Amino acid sequence: MGYPGDLGYRSYSSACKTDQAELSIPNMSYLVPGSAVPPQVDPELEVKVKKATERISENMHIVANEPSLAFYRLQEHVRKALPPMVDKRVEVKRLHQELQGRCYDMEYAVSAVKSMEGAEKHFLSIQDLIKNAVFHKQQLKYEETRKRKKESSVYVRLSAHISLDLPDLPELSDALRETARETASKVESMMAHARHSASHELHRSQTMHQ
Repeated sequence: MGYPGDLGYRSYSSACKTDQAELSIPNMSYLVPGSAVPPQVDPELEVKVKKATERISENMHIVANEPSLAFYRLQEHVRKALPPMVDKRVEVKRLHQELQGRCYDMEYAVSAVKSMEGAEKHFLSIQDLIKNAVFHKQQLKYEETRKRKKESSVYVRLSAHISLDLPDLPELSDALRETARETASKVESMMAHARHSASHELHRSQTMHQ
């Protein structure tokens, strides 16, 4: 693969090689007047000149191509490293936004818990009201049970009194006995109606209290 400046380097190198070829057998006949035979060339000097020209050519090549090569390497590095860096930056921003949202939620939760501490007296009053309601419910239930027992005992005593007194009256006729039975039946129905009315009123009062 060629880089910018290679063409100039090649032309320059060719020129240097031509100069080296010319310098290898220099025409120094003007140094010896009247002599047509060229003097002997110093091989050591020729080697030194050749090395010097090669070093100069190499330095020129480096100077001509090093900047373009450096820019090429830099461009390749940017092309390979930039897309992953952009992706990572986008991901970091997204995670940062999510973290901020979680922090806001945490702050709201902490503030809600702290505000609930101020409602302690309200919870205590609600607890007292619940205790009072349970106590009144138990009292009503006790009164209802006691009233039912009292009504049933009165009915038992009345029915026993009627059933015990009727056989002791042999002089009563069948009509009178039937009248007594009807009276006992009416008393029983009245007692049942009274119990039903009392239970209905008690249930309505409990509903109103609740």
